[in-house]
Amino acid sequence: MRIALTILFIVICIALVVLVLMQEGKSAGLGAISGAAETYWGKNKGRSMEGQLVKITKILAVAFILLALILNLNLF
Repeated sequence: MRIALTILFIVICIALVVLVLMQEGKSAGLGAISGAAETYWGKNKGRSMEGQLVKITKILAVAFILLALILNLNLF
């Protein structure tokens, strides 16, 4: 059981690193000055690919923390 959880932990770690590297920076740049942030894509960011990456990253981060705690308890 511990081996399976460790393998799952490693897969989650790798996926988390890849997802964080795929995300765009949060700096608005010069687009914020001209109001370009209030476009259709700015308002519907939760439905875009970037919004999906953020949601998946949050889920994987919670799974990472929970698995780290479970593996540290030495129950198996």
